[in-house]
Amino acid sequence: MSRLAAALVAAVAVLLLAAAGPALAQTVERPPSLDEPPKFHQKTGRQVLAIADRDPKVRTVRRQTPRSTSEVFTKGPTRWQVSYFSRGRKKEVAQVLIDDRTGAVLESWTGFRVPWTMARGYDGAFGRKINAPYVWIPLLIAFLVPFVNPRRPWQLFHLDLLVLAGFSVPLAFFTAGEVESAVPLVYPLLAYLLGRMLWIGLRPSSAGREPPRLLVPVEWLGVAIVFLLGFRLGLNLTSSNVIDVGYAGVIGADMIADGDALYGNWPQNNQHGDTYGPVNYLLYLPFEQLIPWSGSWDELPAAHAASLVFDALVVVALWLVGRRVSGNALGVTLAYAWAAFPFTAYVTNTNANDALVPLLVLVMLLLAGRPLRSGAATALAGLAKFAPLALAPLFATQHRGVRGLALYALGFAVVAGALLLAFVGDLGLFWDRTLGFQADRNSPFSVWGLYDLDLLQRAVQVGAVLLALALAVVPRRRDLVGLAALSAAILIALQLGTQYWFYLYVVWFFPLVMLALLSGRSTPAEPPRSTPPAAVAVHSG
Repeated sequence: MSRLAAALVAAVAVLLLAAAGPALAQTVERPPSLDEPPKFHQKTGRQVLAIADRDPKVRTVRRQTPRSTSEVFTKGPTRWQVSYFSRGRKKEVAQVLIDDRTGAVLESWTGFRVPWTMARGYDGAFGRKINAPYVWIPLLIAFLVPFVNPRRPWQLFHLDLLVLAGFSVPLAFFTAGEVESAVPLVYPLLAYLLGRMLWIGLRPSSAGREPPRLLVPVEWLGVAIVFLLGFRLGLNLTSSNVIDVGYAGVIGADMIADGDALYGNWPQNNQHGDTYGPVNYLLYLPFEQLIPWSGSWDELPAAHAASLVFDALVVVALWLVGRRVSGNALGVTLAYAWAAFPFTAYVTNTNANDALVPLLVLVMLLLAGRPLRSGAATALAGLAKFAPLALAPLFATQHRGVRGLALYALGFAVVAGALLLAFVGDLGLFWDRTLGFQADRNSPFSVWGLYDLDLLQRAVQVGAVLLALALAVVPRRRDLVGLAALSAAILIALQLGTQYWFYLYVVWFFPLVMLALLSGRSTPAEPPRSTPPAAVAVHSG
């Protein structure tokens, strides 16, 4: 298996290196003089400044911002950027981009769209062609159609699927730059899924409840998985990009390989890339060593390879969890749901690290019957991206008795302690660069950043913490389905209160939600022994 994985990574590396091309230089630089055109430019800085000063948005902002100042930059060989700052350069309040040849105002931004370029609706900024309707909509149809059975045309399960698909609506607004319309639409969807997961996880398991029936035979889904993964691979190689998240993984892996300190002193073009746990960078290490980082934000083939492998490993993990719960049919169905759901391809095509959350949480589920290994898996997941740490109380109390709790705590402490000793020299710096930075990060992509709702946000955040603690002790389903449902509920509750929310986070809870929705049987969390195979939980026909 290890040789096969290495061969696949090597093949992806060759394709990526062949497809790699030079990145367009868009460096912002001060011109030597405002009175003479810089090299390769036709206009002077003063001419450009006069054009920007006449922009209606700029004139409005300058009236509202006493003693604002301006500064002129070149932005690559064909553009200018004029930035306007509040008194003392404390904040950039407006930004204008101007074409050098024609003098036309190409872009004019104020408010949160000045610092947050990702809120401007640039075409293909996240995932390139995955955003095209002719790609996204067929994937969404492929995700939904197998679960539409004429014999039972409408169930609550179908509403659940429509809610999952419904995240496409705010994403479409976001992609178009309509952040104010996109953000409020996310929260009813999250709240609905939170309620559904609590309902499934807290009510007594009903072994007699019939799971959803499929429109097509399970074998067809198995064939479709192969085609979908091939399509995602081709899309990644031909039309994807690496956002700062994947770039951070490559930089951190390079630092580990060179023996450098992992936190602090990061490159200027990704100065907050050290916001993740050390496991995140360790998981990028094999790919960075196979395809070494050039030292710049180029095509980053190592990030592409890592994203594709993480994606494939989630498919495998879902198949294994599904088999554990209710046989091969459920495993194949869960794997298909991941391969077809367009948000998972969104993660792959941005070459982000968000597939690591479901991957590592699924590993936690697979090890849930073994307290020592379960604690170790929780530490690994929590020190990759920190959200899974909120699942620790739930997974700890899944092991009844003092011995089970002690073994879980031991496994967690040994792994977490070893990682912190090996990669974190200064715990204060580690906190400041990771959770401290994330807690203080303001963004317009949540209702808390878009509106002034500090008191309500604190209440939601406290509620999420209390929920994570309460679910560890209240009566609940003690099978893998219940554990998955309540894990999804905790992750969703955290997302409801976070200051920075993004569409990549949908995949954090998506596999857990699908497992809870598709499973109709009660399955113990302990690993199976010499017992007959479980009955198939997902039927076709």
